[in-house]
Amino acid sequence: MSRPLLTLGGGSVEILRDVLLGSDAEPETFIAGPTCGDESGHVRMALHTPEARTVKDDSLLTVGDAMIDIRILADADAVAREAAKVIAAEARTAVAARGRFILAVSGGHTPWVMLRALAGEDVPWAGVHVVQVDERIAPTGDPDRNLTNLCESLLEHAPLSPAHIHAMPVEEADLEAAARSYARTLAMLAGTPPVLDLAHLGLGPDGHTASLVPNDPVLTVVDRDVALTGVYMNRRRMTLTYPALNRARRILWVVTGAEKANMLVRLHDGDSTIPAGGIRREQALILADQPAGAALGRT
Repeated sequence: MSRPLLTLGGGSVEILRDVLLGSDAEPETFIAGPTCGDESGHVRMALHTPEARTVKDDSLLTVGDAMIDIRILADADAVAREAAKVIAAEARTAVAARGRFILAVSGGHTPWVMLRALAGEDVPWAGVHVVQVDERIAPTGDPDRNLTNLCESLLEHAPLSPAHIHAMPVEEADLEAAARSYARTLAMLAGTPPVLDLAHLGLGPDGHTASLVPNDPVLTVVDRDVALTGVYMNRRRMTLTYPALNRARRILWVVTGAEKANMLVRLHDGDSTIPAGGIRREQALILADQPAGAALGRT
């Protein structure tokens, strides 16, 4: 059995490939989870801005042993609109094939614009279920909560049932039990082990993605789909782990802002010393704005 060594957050952890990537098993069962606000390789680059380096469509840049599609767009709004189109297309395909579309959403300003744009796309909403990639440990309605913005972005603009937004239960007193409960929710929605249809991810200036943050023990978790972090930027977090994210059928990176430029180069280059480098390359797409992608043209 192949046992690739990944260096994450300054330490090395040997991860079994079948644990990291999980299973391609189809989802088998479904029940509605917590409702919104409920208190209970190679790189194929298509550069779309004249200021960035132009690479022919058939040009391949080596990044590990897989391909990742990187598209550089004019600005954050253009990224949000393109991401909405990608999600809508994936939703139509998934619902046609399997009767449902399980979307995992991260936080951030551009994703909220993306979700509002998604409301204007052709989406089979009755078959869409939204789960959280990560969440801050904070009370219901707290402005720090990803759920607060997620609900405002989707429920006020799209005909999505509140029962189809499955919130991480971060208000519970026993957070370890809450993480196990959310893992069961994922399994009931997306099979055992859960296979998300699309996981939307961001990239932090420090290289974190989801709440897989530098130097946190969560980076070594390979036996659970949901885990807790230590304090990061004044809050503990609940997050999907590498196994859950790497099992997804499609990974969509949304990266905007000049402060992400250097880290996007490292992600592009397959740097496994940053947390984002532990995410699989296969079936992944990076949408970045010109400021975030500017450093990719300086080679």
